[in-house]
Parts: sequence; structure tokens; C-alpha cells
Amino acid sequence: MTDSAEKRSAFIVDVLTEEFGASMAIDPAAFRRKFRKMAASPFAFYRGSASLFYADQLGDFASERFLDDRTSRVWIHGDLHAENFGTYMNASGQLVFNVNDFDEAYVGPFTWDLKRLAASVALLGYAKALSDRVIGELVTGFARSYLAELRAISAGGDDAIGSITLENADGVLRRVLQQARLGTRVELLAAQTTIDNYERRFSLGDGVYEIDAATREKVCVAFEDYLGTLPESTSRLRPVATRIKDVVLRKGVGIGSAGLPSYNLLLEGHTQALENDVVIYMKQAQVPAVARHIDDERVRSYFRHQGHRTAESQRALQAHADPWLGFTELDGAGQLVAEVSPYAADLDWADVNEPEELGGVLTDLGRAVARMHSVADDESSHDLVDYSTEDSIVAAVDADADGFVDYLVDFAHRYGIRAREDHQLFVDLFRNGRLPGI
Repeated sequence: MTDSAEKRSAFIVDVLTEEFGASMAIDPAAFRRKFRKMAASPFAFYRGSASLFYADQLGDFASERFLDDRTSRVWIHGDLHAENFGTYMNASGQLVFNVNDFDEAYVGPFTWDLKRLAASVALLGYAKALSDRVIGELVTGFARSYLAELRAISAGGDDAIGSITLENADGVLRRVLQQARLGTRVELLAAQTTIDNYERRFSLGDGVYEIDAATREKVCVAFEDYLGTLPESTSRLRPVATRIKDVVLRKGVGIGSAGLPSYNLLLEGHTQALENDVVIYMKQAQVPAVARHIDDERVRSYFRHQGHRTAESQRALQAHADPWLGFTELDGAGQLVAEVSPYAADLDWADVNEPEELGGVLTDLGRAVARMHSVADDESSHDLVDYSTEDSIVAAVDADADGFVDYLVDFAHRYGIRAREDHQLFVDLFRNGRLPGI
């Protein structure tokens, strides 16, 4: 191994240990599973190593000409890669395709979201054997679509596309929305529960475990506190809709949640019919990777705990969010609470391969990201960002819009190469036992 590779390997170990060390000590087996998933491909590694990505951004000064006091304080997603998009049923009963998974959301430079997405496009394109020219065109299409939508919102919204729904989606995203539309609560309940003596209970199995009476009592107390964080429209549910029928522990939920406890709760639905039961999850929230690199006490002190941060961020960034979205505390740790929705469907990039089709999807994603960045500002119910983010970003970028697009394309190529090289270094570190604690 060359000196530069050895130095980079040591840096990777340091960053991952700082980010995950305490959790690895608690549940090393969970992190062995997480790291084996990350070892599968450069994209999987990139997904699981947001902490490394943000550690690298501190030395990137080329984007600073687009950042000022306002564009550095935009509510961002925090882990905006190509696989964090999908469908949800909003509070108005409308299926929407948008950004999902807000576990890493925070307030920071808007460019960090765009750079993370652009680099993921480079990795995705490389895995599909697309040329650098085509990858550059895809990133360009995404960036120009983002800016066009943001300008339209800033100008009053008459020309803005708005949310991606069945009314305006086409191609791949329309198929994803139609697939989500086929989902039913009955199918979800059939997959996760059984009926015994005329009552529904969770099924036990791989990754699903019974809990003792003391733990159940703590979860139920936390649930009662959570109810007070729900929007008024949800809190008006009839009492029957908040009766807990069963609670189980879930393990092994996702690459990003390794080692974090998560509970599923089965609630009586809005009637006593068994087909209306609701499944919600209560999972421990974590410090977002981006927060380690944002020194802003106004942001840090705004949140009671990480569960509050995650729920408030999702409400801020997602118009008409899940009506069951809320937060609570359990054993002193902040918890995110939301519904396990039967209407969630992710965009499967394995089905999108040709440049023309990829370009259409990324154009839509650009619009979705622009809408997300524009929602959480002075016109929202939150006062953390108290100015128009769309106006601020447009003003900063339009001084050199072509230069901004070129910068994102160049960054995508450069960081795509780095992520592929880092993946190989990570695999060698892992398989040779050089990641401490696991």
C-alpha cells in the first residue's frame, strides 16, 4: 500500500471510529452486518459513510463562493443520495413522490445536499457502465432542473411544477406511484401480524422479538408522551385509535440504523374492525453526521433531543408530512415515531438504465430537491430558518449559474473516483481486521 493510501486508510478508520465507536462497543454484531452491507459495492459504501463525506467537505473551498450567511443556513436533508427517494401518503391523502428518510436532516450549507446527490449519480452511472460524458450530462440535467424550479418558486410559483403526484408524474416515477397505490393496510398487516383468539398480534421471526413486561411499560409511557407531539388533525382521532394491542422489538433495520433499538407498536384502528389496525415504529434517533461539522449554537439549541430534531426536520422539509409523525423519549434517548406505511415504495434504480430515462428521472429529482429546500423557511411554521431560502439560493447562484453547474459536475466526477477508491480501502481494512471494536 502506498503512503497516500495508508494515510487515507487511517483517516477512514478515524472518521468511522469517531462516528460509530460508542455504538459499535454496544452492539458489534450489528456493525459487522452494517459493514458487510457497505462492502458490497462503492454505492453501498457511500450510503453508509455520510460521516466520511462530510469530513471531506471541510477542505473544499471551491463551493464557498456560493455560500453566505443565509445559504449556509438552509434546512437540508443531510444524506441526499440517489436511493433516498420514494413515495409516501401525505396528510391530505395524496400519494407523493419525494425525498424520504430524514434521519440525517439538519441546518447547513445547501450545497452539501447537491454535492452528495451529484456524487451518488456518478457512482450510479459508473455502476451502469455509463461514460463520464453521460454522467456529466445527468448531473447537469439535475442541477439545471433544481435551479429552474427554485427560480420559479422564488418568482411566485406560477411556473413551478410543485409536488410530484399522480396528476403530473410520468414515466418511471408514475410507475412507482402507481405501484405504491396498490399497497393496502390489509397486506401490510398480513405480512407482520397474525390473528389469535379473534385478536391481532405481531408475528415473531427474523429480527422481531418479544419484550418483557418492564420494557413494554416503558414503551407505553413513551407512547403516551408521543401523543402530545402529534399535529392537531391527528390528535383528534377517536380514543380507540390509540389503544396499544402489541409491542415488539425490531433489530437489523437498515444500513443507517445499525445498533439502534427500534420498537413496532400495533394500534387499534379508527374502528374495532381488525383490518383498520395501524403499525407505528419508535426508533432511537442519532446525531446526524453533518451536525459534527456545523458550529451553530442557534441550530443546536433549537432541538430538545435527536428525536425532536428528526421529526421537526421531516415536518419542515416535507410538505403535508405523515400525520403519525412525532417524537418522544425512552431511557433518556430521543425517539422518532411514525407509521409503518403500506403506501411506501422506493425508486428502484435497477429498472432505470438508459441515459434518456435516467435523465428524465434526475430532472424530476432536481425539482423535488428544490421544493424541499424551499419549504422550510420564513413561510413555514418553523422559525429556525426565518428568511426565504429560495430567494437566497437564487441570488447566490445566479451570479454564476453556469459555473455552479460546472462545479457540481466536476465534484461528482472527482468524488465518485474517491468513493470508489475509498470503498476498496474500506474492504481491505474490514477483511484484515483493522476496524477496531468489531
